[in-house]
Amino acid sequence: MAVKTPTPASARDAPQTALDLRLARDGKRRRSRKPDHNPLRDGLRLERVPDPHVFVLFGATGDLTRRKVLPALYQLWRTNLLPHEYRVVAIGRRDYDDASFRAEARTALETFSRVPLETEPVRTFLDRVDYHQGDFDDDGMFERLATRLDGLDQTHGTRGNRLYYLATQSSAFPLVIGQLGRVGLDHEVHGGGWRRVVIEKPFGRDRDSAIRLNREVGKVFREKQVYRIDHYLGKETVRNLLVFRFGNGIFEPLWNRRYVDHVQITVAESIGVEGRGAFYEETGASRDFLQNHLLQLLALVAMEPPATMDADALRDEKVKVMRAVADMTPAEIDRDVIRGQYGPGWVSGEQVPGYRSEPAVHAASETETYVAAKFAIDDWRWSGVPFYLRMGKRLPKRATEIAIQFRPVPHRLFREAAVDPEPNLLAIRVQPDEGILLRFGSKVPGLGLDIRTVNMDFTYGSAFSVDSPDAYETLILDALLGDASLFTRADEAEAAWGIVTPILEAWAGRPAPPFPDYAAGTWGPPAADQLMETDGRRWRRI
Repeated sequence: MAVKTPTPASARDAPQTALDLRLARDGKRRRSRKPDHNPLRDGLRLERVPDPHVFVLFGATGDLTRRKVLPALYQLWRTNLLPHEYRVVAIGRRDYDDASFRAEARTALETFSRVPLETEPVRTFLDRVDYHQGDFDDDGMFERLATRLDGLDQTHGTRGNRLYYLATQSSAFPLVIGQLGRVGLDHEVHGGGWRRVVIEKPFGRDRDSAIRLNREVGKVFREKQVYRIDHYLGKETVRNLLVFRFGNGIFEPLWNRRYVDHVQITVAESIGVEGRGAFYEETGASRDFLQNHLLQLLALVAMEPPATMDADALRDEKVKVMRAVADMTPAEIDRDVIRGQYGPGWVSGEQVPGYRSEPAVHAASETETYVAAKFAIDDWRWSGVPFYLRMGKRLPKRATEIAIQFRPVPHRLFREAAVDPEPNLLAIRVQPDEGILLRFGSKVPGLGLDIRTVNMDFTYGSAFSVDSPDAYETLILDALLGDASLFTRADEAEAAWGIVTPILEAWAGRPAPPFPDYAAGTWGPPAADQLMETDGRRWRRI
């Protein structure tokens, strides 16, 4: 048996894939090492390595960067999905130098990385992280940034390719984008590299503000350069929904008003606001989840098959769905949209405070932490099929699920049986136990005709035995590769706000319900159950 020679530690800095062949200084072509097979790569949509680039991270000292962005970048680096010619320039207001920020970044990785840190990969990753201090309203800071990025292109071979990631407060988006345009950091000169910008949510506070923000962004960047991120679209099960719908011939013929009774989409969180009371006071559940996550899931369930899997073809169909959501009158909003706020209670055996007792929350806050709504889609496929959406903080468990409830059989042939079979149901679990469940009736073995509802349950973990990538890993890699399929387009963001803004305006003109109206650890306010019971239905127990 041949004995492998151990790879020296310095080899981690060598080119990572065959795509990274480059000329050595002596002019001879050098072969890059081929990485060992990593099963984590099997879960990602694309295995192409991005071009050499600089990842410019605004808001580098914020919570989002620590929890999500840095761990995602490290994981992409660790699994050989980033190029050798790669740098991170982290921008923040705090008075750090490169060494002190790298120490903070390492602490964040130790706390939030989903895999244990490996000595050599984390060292080489952090060696590529630089810190750039300054305020966003400081013109000189952006001029120094432009000079620094040009220098990195020369010294590290990043070829002028730059991804600007805005992990800042939404109020800073126009300022940062305007400054980038002022110093010319948006320009894509022929042969001089690409420039892209990733904008975090929330994208605006209502339809008018979203339109204004789109205009401000459009003054600097072309639409094809803009990537509006919604991390739910990067989740493995959400992405598999497209494959499930359009890659399997047995389901698409049933996916319409003739066979579907109603659709339920649930996003349940057991956590509270986790110290982000000031943020949640400005957003609430409607802006934080309904306008983006829930409506994105609705669009993926209800959309028509796209002509191709091209980004614009896919997003064209999603926009059609959002434009087909029926407008609501103020009276319909009062009847079909429920808001709630959690009070003190018990979650997972632990006593937790009510929302109004959370840090940075007003003692008489009227901000909603729960929203449930019934929407109608006025198109040929879904006319008459209600879509029930709900999201809440401090619910009994963390779970996200799409449930397709099929109609009962037209003739109750087994009415004499002890138990009449329940209508079929298809449940797509987005998190935490990713999988797909199909419910159907089956005869119990024996001489009688007893019928029992049984489940056919598929789970990703047991079927593939691989670790699915985090949503931020998927979306950051897609942005680096220039694939906008899982990102929101300008008209899509405005269409979603067009659905939610009338609800917010109706609430602004009315007093809030008697908050708090549900205890932490319960499934929301009684009015949400009544919304379903009025229609002769009930929320699915998750």
